[in-house]
Amino acid sequence: MQLDPSAGGTAAASAPHTIPAAPETVALPARLGHILSLDDFEVAARRHLPGPVFAYISGAVERNASLRANARSFEQYEFVTRVLIDMSRRTTATTLLGKRWSAPFGMAPMGISALSAYRGDLVLAQGAARENVPMIMSGSSLIRLEEIVQANPDAWFQAYLPGAEHEIVALVERVKAAGYRTLVVTVDASIASNRENNIRAGFSTPLRPSVRLAWEGLTHPRWLFGTFLKTIARHGMPHFENNYARRGAPILSSSVLRDFSDRGHLNWDHLRMIRRMWPGQLVLKGILDVRDARLAVENGADGIIVSNHGGRQLDGTVAPLRVLPGIVEACPEVPVMIDSGFRRGTDVIKALALGAKFVFIGRPFNYAASVAGEAGVRKAVALLREEVSRNMAMLGVTSPSELDESYLLKTWPGDPAHRRPLA
Repeated sequence: MQLDPSAGGTAAASAPHTIPAAPETVALPARLGHILSLDDFEVAARRHLPGPVFAYISGAVERNASLRANARSFEQYEFVTRVLIDMSRRTTATTLLGKRWSAPFGMAPMGISALSAYRGDLVLAQGAARENVPMIMSGSSLIRLEEIVQANPDAWFQAYLPGAEHEIVALVERVKAAGYRTLVVTVDASIASNRENNIRAGFSTPLRPSVRLAWEGLTHPRWLFGTFLKTIARHGMPHFENNYARRGAPILSSSVLRDFSDRGHLNWDHLRMIRRMWPGQLVLKGILDVRDARLAVENGADGIIVSNHGGRQLDGTVAPLRVLPGIVEACPEVPVMIDSGFRRGTDVIKALALGAKFVFIGRPFNYAASVAGEAGVRKAVALLREEVSRNMAMLGVTSPSELDESYLLKTWPGDPAHRRPLA
């Protein structure tokens, strides 16, 4: 008898030929035996990582208002459950952009992952491949994009477009030549954001050697020897490898900020140019306004990711979950995806019920990679997939495609006792 890995351990002996083999059980080191959810990986990463590195991953900008709003947005919805529905053959499997994935979620792009986890982008890509979920490689990464697509041919590539048109063309051609089939263009980072919290914590771009940074490394020996020094010894000083067709600056270079900041003049003409060049799937990430969503579709986008960059750009930006229904309604011809603030299976299900076709999650997978490498990444995927499956069963749905607004009740802000249906 086989078990569907996307069905929460549900037996399906009657049609084994339709069910993929279950991935092997992933065991974490004994010191991580307490890990029961994605939140637990964050707690473990806080202990494992030097303070400045953890602050870079966990923090946002200015007063962290958008970071908090993302988390609060899920509290505005409650579930209406159905009962006496056969859950024995439920599945979390979901089709997105022509491929069947084991779950309705994937890994959002996360910059500088190889600083927090040894070969971070690579272990994320490998873990995603083995668990059959999509992984979006960040353009602000420290491992060459060619290595990642060799390890995971289904990986997506996320580009921060260079400032000069000829450099945009060269980067897109490089991504195409590498074999990527899905290009994600992030459009909400035209200039560098005000991440003053990172500076206060001792993290800056570029990294600046200091007594404080050295002390943080010495007091976190597992990270120092297992990630940082191991990287230097085997691969040399990390560089930003994928912002351009050429190799970028090292992480200690004073030119790093300039390389990331020269994008303020980019406009829809550049998207149209990319659409003409790019033969594969084209996704725009960072959309919050219905008008921009329609422009994205009209200019050739095959999908949209509703996102406020995890609260890391403009502080006070609306939580993506709040604008999701309007964008879904305005863009029925493309899959509308979402990221920013997702941590639990219930969060994922709420977004799907509001019309999202897929959810992307960033920080928790970074934390998992940092404390346990590929095994941590796979464990994080399995935990969240099991949550989604379990919650679907209790909600009364057998497939993510069944979810709609009828399963939600909206709580009016400030008045928990006063609720109204969404539809």
